[in-house]
Amino acid sequence: MWTAKHTEWRRIAALLQTSGQHKYDPAQDVQGTTWAQEREARRQGAVDRHAAWVTERQEAKDELRAQVWLRADVSRRLRAIAARAGLSAEQVLAQLAQRVQMHDDGTVAVEPFTPSRGEDKGR
Repeated sequence: MWTAKHTEWRRIAALLQTSGQHKYDPAQDVQGTTWAQEREARRQGAVDRHAAWVTERQEAKDELRAQVWLRADVSRRLRAIAARAGLSAEQVLAQLAQRVQMHDDGTVAVEPFTPSRGEDKGR
């Protein structure tokens, strides 16, 4: 970092000497102003990305993301069902999960349903 600062000070000194100015005026330093604007744009981009990430994390607190490995035949059936409904396989699985019922004996059941696009408006 000190090397970069030293290089920048030498560049400014050369600019002052070339232009005959006795005092540094950023408005007269086209290259320095351009670099400062680029740095500010990168900084603002990083701030914006961080804010979006924080918002996403806050919204995702109650969400569960899972990776599911299915046998090839099950995967093909799921994709076919999703394609007929105009959904992704993940959307069909989400609708399936919304309908799961847990019984007192620990068994899990899902009543028959038809996947639909109207249920995925928030996704």
